[in-house]
Amino acid sequence: MDISLDDTVDLDFSGYSTTTTTATDRDDSYCKWDDWSPVVDWNTLSGEHDDFRDLIESMMDDDSHGVNINSTVRDVEEEGCNSASTDTMVSDEDNNGSDFKGLRLVHLLMAAAEALTGVNKSRDLARVILVRLKELVSPTDGTNMERLAAYFTDALQGLLEGAGAKHMISNGPHRDDHHHHHHQSDVLAAFQLLQDMSPFVKFGHFTANQAILEAVSKERRIHIVDYDIMEGIQWASLIQALASRKDGPPAPHLRITALSRGGGGGGSGRRSIGTVQETGRRLTAFAASIGQPFSFHQCRLDSDETFRPTALKLVRGEALIINCMLHLPHFSYRAPDSVASFLSGAKTLKPKAVTLVEEEVGPTGDGGFVGRFMDSLHHYSAVYDSLEAGFPMQGRARALVERVFLGPRISATLGRIYRGGQEGGCWGEWLERVGFKGVGISFANHCQAKLLLGLFNDGYRVEELANNRLVLGWKSRPLLSASVWSDSDLFN
Repeated sequence: MDISLDDTVDLDFSGYSTTTTTATDRDDSYCKWDDWSPVVDWNTLSGEHDDFRDLIESMMDDDSHGVNINSTVRDVEEEGCNSASTDTMVSDEDNNGSDFKGLRLVHLLMAAAEALTGVNKSRDLARVILVRLKELVSPTDGTNMERLAAYFTDALQGLLEGAGAKHMISNGPHRDDHHHHHHQSDVLAAFQLLQDMSPFVKFGHFTANQAILEAVSKERRIHIVDYDIMEGIQWASLIQALASRKDGPPAPHLRITALSRGGGGGGSGRRSIGTVQETGRRLTAFAASIGQPFSFHQCRLDSDETFRPTALKLVRGEALIINCMLHLPHFSYRAPDSVASFLSGAKTLKPKAVTLVEEEVGPTGDGGFVGRFMDSLHHYSAVYDSLEAGFPMQGRARALVERVFLGPRISATLGRIYRGGQEGGCWGEWLERVGFKGVGISFANHCQAKLLLGLFNDGYRVEELANNRLVLGWKSRPLLSASVWSDSDLFN
């Protein structure tokens, strides 16, 4: 069978940036997509002195209550040093000294988690272990395992002291929205660095966009409903691909409807609506600058982030596409009830295609807090290792990504599992149960993903599962998956 790659998305893989390839000889009205993006000063980020803010220490001075700190911690550390069950957590360290310390840190974290929630629960013991961990690690210095342990320690400290009650422990819709706790310039710089350091973001965007282009190749009007549009980076490359098709009918009209939060009228809701509006203005200007017919709309979710299909404006003759990006490193957390409401509502609309990109979070069953804690530790250990492989000499660049995105994600994740909340599991399996049918990943799409990974470290891998799902992994650990679905009724 002859296979052609002509239908792949015409995307620029040269250089790692958030920008989209466009002509440079436009007039002043042309919207440069990187006008709003930061220019990262690598010399500053790699300088000798680190002037980033340290995490606020919240250690307890009260170490009495009949607990012998030295003997308790020594027992835990000796147990950790005599065990090989967690070798995989530190297998990438360069010498025996870091291996040894890494194992100590893993077992201290396990012991702290056990003391916080186990059968023999002891808050005093948990406090003692966390004091020791605070002495050993810093979020800005040391090996991957040491920096990672610092954020897990900080998260456990928050659970112990109840500091996470308002935003880390809550199972609310988006309580861990790091965008509202960091300066916007830091968030944008961290986002650009994340794209430079890993294929996380581009893998999801490019795989979904290629599937969309294949699904609408003969359509004259396209309507994409985006669950979480963020800054709209995904759609710049799709708009360009539609406008630059070499054959076939003229560029179709593209309409994007972005869901916005804020039905309750709170401050975070107003920020969400304002962010979506600004994203719409940028996309509209960009589409106009390259001659792509385009319109942009918002659809506001209810105050509990429930999606009502009747609130969506539909036009006869449009090919409907549902796009759902979930829990990428730079995304805010979305509660399972909100995601289920969106996807089940989408089923009633009979979309031509559903593109789903989700974090591979591992088992969410009956492992209890300690089991799920360890799975999270393994997951983020792989993320940290992959980022170091991307820019091994740029420690301060990694520190910014870790501080803005990963640290808050770790705290929020542990807060939810501490209260018994779910991370959502595999939404692809959920789509299949409610009647969606998988759409096969094309050979061109698979090749595109491999081409992308070729620009990064050899440790990244891509694997096709169940015919309709591509999984991005770091070595043996799956990190992110992209899948394509359609209403099963369309196949009958």
